[in-house]
Amino acid sequence: MTDSDDYAPTGRTTSVDEAGRAAVAGAPARHWASALTGTTAARVWHGVVAAMTLTGVSMEIYTILVDTIPDVGQTVVLLGLLFSYFTILSNVLVGVTCLMLVIDPHRDGPIFRIARLDAVLCMAITGIVYNTVLAGLQELSKAGEVSNFFMHQAGPLLAVLGWFVVGPRPRVDRSTIWWSMAAPLAWIAYTFVAGAVSGHYPYPFMRATEIGYPAALLNTGVVVVIFLVGAALLGWIDRKLPAAPTG
Repeated sequence: MTDSDDYAPTGRTTSVDEAGRAAVAGAPARHWASALTGTTAARVWHGVVAAMTLTGVSMEIYTILVDTIPDVGQTVVLLGLLFSYFTILSNVLVGVTCLMLVIDPHRDGPIFRIARLDAVLCMAITGIVYNTVLAGLQELSKAGEVSNFFMHQAGPLLAVLGWFVVGPRPRVDRSTIWWSMAAPLAWIAYTFVAGAVSGHYPYPFMRATEIGYPAALLNTGVVVVIFLVGAALLGWIDRKLPAAPTG
C-alpha cells in the first residue's frame, strides 16, 4: 500500500467529520426557524392578532352602548356610523380571518384567499394612513388610547408581520389580487353614497362636503392605487417566500 493510499482514508474521514460538525452546529438555527414558522407558532400569532383587533373593536362598541343606552335609536345610529369606518371593518376582517387560522393554520380556498389578502392589506393601509395623516387629530380618552393602539398601531404591525412569518403561503395568485379590489371599491362607493345622503364621511380626506368631490375622489383614488400596488407586491412576495406555516 502506497503513502497516498494511507492518507486517502484519513482525508475522507476528516471531511465527513467537518460536515457532521457543521450539521450539528446548524441544527439549533434550523430548530428555531422551524419553531417560528410552525403550526403552533402560527396559531399563537394569529390568536394574539385576533384578540388584539377584536378587543379594540369591542371596546368601541362598549363605549357606544354605555354612552347611549337607553336611547336605542341613537345606539343604532352610532353603531351604524362606527361600522362605516375602514379601520373598524379592517380590524373585524383581520380578527375573523385570524380566528379561522387559529383553528386551521393551513386554511385555504378561493374566498378565504381573497378575505385574507384584503385583511392584511386593509390593516396595512389602516396603519399607514392613520399614523401619517390622522394621528393626533382627535383627543382620546384612556380607553380610547388603548383601543386606538390595538387597532391602529400594534394590530396592523402584527397582522402584516404575521403574514410574512407564518403565512399561510402560497395563497396569492392573479385572480386573488383582482378580486381583492371588490370589497374596498364597494366600501368607497357606499361611503360616498351614504355621505351624500347623511352628510357623514368617516375620514377628513373623503369629506366631499368640505373639500369638494374632485379632491375627495382624488384622495380616495390614491388609496385605491396603493391598495392595488400592495396586492401585486404581496403576490410577488408570496411567490418568492417559502411555504408557511411549516409542519
